[in-house]
Amino acid sequence: MHIDRDVAPDYPLSWQARALTGLMRGTFKPAASLLMRHGLALDCAARIGELTRWVPLRPPEHVTITPTDFSACGGEWVRSAEGGDLDEGKVLLYFHGGGYFACSPGTHRSITWRLSAAARRPVLALDYRQGPVHKLADSLADALDAYRCLLERGHAAGDVILAGDSAGGHLTLATLLALRDRGAPLPGAAICLSPWADLTDFPRRANRWQDPMLSAGRIRWLARRWTSGLDPRDPLVSPVLGDFAGLPPMMIVTGSTEVLRDEARRVAVRAREAGVPVTYEEWPRMPHVFPLLADVLPEARHAFRHMAGFLDAVAAFRASGETAAA
Repeated sequence: MHIDRDVAPDYPLSWQARALTGLMRGTFKPAASLLMRHGLALDCAARIGELTRWVPLRPPEHVTITPTDFSACGGEWVRSAEGGDLDEGKVLLYFHGGGYFACSPGTHRSITWRLSAAARRPVLALDYRQGPVHKLADSLADALDAYRCLLERGHAAGDVILAGDSAGGHLTLATLLALRDRGAPLPGAAICLSPWADLTDFPRRANRWQDPMLSAGRIRWLARRWTSGLDPRDPLVSPVLGDFAGLPPMMIVTGSTEVLRDEARRVAVRAREAGVPVTYEEWPRMPHVFPLLADVLPEARHAFRHMAGFLDAVAAFRASGETAAA
């Protein structure tokens, strides 16, 4: 498998996908449009989100969850025995999505345990600090601290993979840029699922009506809140505007009807212009962060097989480079 390529998976659209996107369009999208109009509503949503820590999703029996205070913000280790033994010398550091104000490692276990199986390594799902109490800089500091802790515990930088979805995809990209700018050793690869990469105040016109889940106007409103007092064109605030030179291979997964789709495309283009190999996958008619729905969506389960293929290709690429160097 080649790393640098565009993929438009042509699986037949499942009935589950048709039903779920219709349900989202009639429930989640209008609810989010009503709620995200005032700071008080955001505070309430964040408080409700805290309840998810007490009712986390239960994984299958072959998955083990181990809470940890690994770094200042903590998180959980996720290990899936599906597909054989894991390489404990390697690790995947995962940043959950939720707009920087909602969700937790517990809400994203349907992703993290499958990533553990796909990458054949443990996953550290980071419980990083979020708004409205904390700032973007706090979230980034937590991500950098967790990565530093992994290296201090003996993991080689090349044996670490960064991954995240939505706001977690933003944090993945910002972490890569910050590590590169600080001269730190870089991870071996990165996976971004439906990344939120542009927090500048631009109108999102593409897919504003087609997206079954997210409202373009509400994303713009949320971006204004998180960038208050900041320069939204700073690459650590809007990673899509950054210089990607020197970053490791990336995989970017998005849905064709997402309002954030064009940001994912722009990240892929800028990274390739900087010489970074990118696997860009645009899945027809899939909703925002559709891999989160793998318990019910066949397309989402297929996506994890694609991620496993990408990681195998990265490993083969690195092995060939090391052989040539020797």
